[in-house]
Amino acid sequence: MAEQDLDLTFLYEIADGSNEFLVDSIDMFLQQTPELLTSITDAIAAGDWAAAGGFAHKLKPNLGFFGMLQSQSTIQEVELACKTGGQDPETIKTKFAWVKETVSNNLVELARIKAEKAALL
Repeated sequence: MAEQDLDLTFLYEIADGSNEFLVDSIDMFLQQTPELLTSITDAIAAGDWAAAGGFAHKLKPNLGFFGMLQSQSTIQEVELACKTGGQDPETIKTKFAWVKETVSNNLVELARIKAEKAALL
């Protein structure tokens, strides 16, 4: 199982006590992230390195926003490897699989936090 890579300190700081902001931010992440993970998975499977790199690039800032710094760093490695033509597909697949598992586990935790904060609204 992937380790926990989730630190919401930055999100809580900019939310400044607003549970509504937290719920909205988490909700947007929960909607967009699985779609991006699927898009990257499909592009890698198809050997479409340019598309995989583009989707990885879109995912990267979202991971940073939610304090998934290890995942953000690894998806950047995936992005760069894809943008240089995917010369080492096995390494790309391995690194992306780690990111996908870690982020998927975090989605479960974020859904729990969202429900907790939504109950306070």
